[in-house]
Amino acid sequence: MDTRAAPRIAMVAGEASGDVLGAHLVSAVKAALPHARFVGIGGPRMRAAGFEAWHPAEALAVRGYVEVLKHLPRILGIRNDLRRRLLADPPALFIGVDAPDFNLGLEGQLKARGIRTVQYVSPQVWAWRAKRIPHLRRATDRVLCLFPFEAPFLEQHGVSACFVGHPLADQIPEIPNRELAREQFHLTAAPNVIALLPGSRQSELEYMADLFVQTAQRVHRQLAGAVHFLVPLQSRETRALFEAALYRHAAQDLPLTILFGHAQMAMTAADVVLLASGTATLEAALLKRSMVVTYRLSPATFAAVKRKGHRLPYVSLPNILAGRFVVPEILQDDATPENLGQALLNVLADKLVRARQENVFLDLHRQLRQDTSTRLVEALLPLLGSRTPLPSEAPVPA
Repeated sequence: MDTRAAPRIAMVAGEASGDVLGAHLVSAVKAALPHARFVGIGGPRMRAAGFEAWHPAEALAVRGYVEVLKHLPRILGIRNDLRRRLLADPPALFIGVDAPDFNLGLEGQLKARGIRTVQYVSPQVWAWRAKRIPHLRRATDRVLCLFPFEAPFLEQHGVSACFVGHPLADQIPEIPNRELAREQFHLTAAPNVIALLPGSRQSELEYMADLFVQTAQRVHRQLAGAVHFLVPLQSRETRALFEAALYRHAAQDLPLTILFGHAQMAMTAADVVLLASGTATLEAALLKRSMVVTYRLSPATFAAVKRKGHRLPYVSLPNILAGRFVVPEILQDDATPENLGQALLNVLADKLVRARQENVFLDLHRQLRQDTSTRLVEALLPLLGSRTPLPSEAPVPA
């Protein structure tokens, strides 16, 4: 069969958010090229979309310099195996989904051997690690950007880039139905609902689980029990870590529902969300939910991050996209149960602040809603050496 009609595309997605983006990309390309084959590293959503995973995405889901060092031999072994297989049987295209520390080096090696490469999700070179820009230029044929300001920045530095929008902005309605979500959890009578999202990786739960449990205990006391907590977790391993923290702090009696997944539904039902900085902050913004953002790293990793510097005064995606502080960020040593609890209570009590946040989030939503499926296909098909008419371009039958 002509490889242009049925290309073999290799991909690497290294965590839950990359799995969501990767699954959407696989589905979008398969709608245009039904016989396309996708192989590499991916998670359960990608596999459900028809992806052949040689290694699971969870194998790369490690965050922090010190934490990565512990797993470095295994991660390097996976990358060496992947490189060997792809060079032995070159794909029509390689797409790295986020995970730049893993993907950019691999992309550079593959591109040097004549394989076209795409980085889907720009590294945050506009915020820090600008020295990566020349490497990004050498390693990729194109960068697909989720946010509107990224492509012009990269193009100014000689990197081929295009803005494709964010698929979540296409999928999430502008006005989510909070009442329906609360009905799903039998919480229609609950006076206050708070969603707790301490992270998707085991390494995050190791630093965040105790903090979130103690914060919940404090808020519960301050509200005299008039609150219910929803805790969506990604895996059995992260659930076990969170439940262990509940036992350590004798918090088993908290009015709390632990969920396996269903993060969107939990945030939709909530009045306010406490969450670890990351992609979930964007999801909360698209759901128009007020939030408090926090994060903790190991002291050694945090010191390494500070040495590298960060050119922006904020770290969470809603603040980065808005270009100002819209949601509170309480990080590292400042992230205490007292500070987080007070921030949550402040947001709960101030309906005007919540309304202002929701208006900003609505503007962000409209900027990111770009029919990403179509834009992905338009960006990728030329790199595959084919040009299939998009639905909007198909000839009208006589």
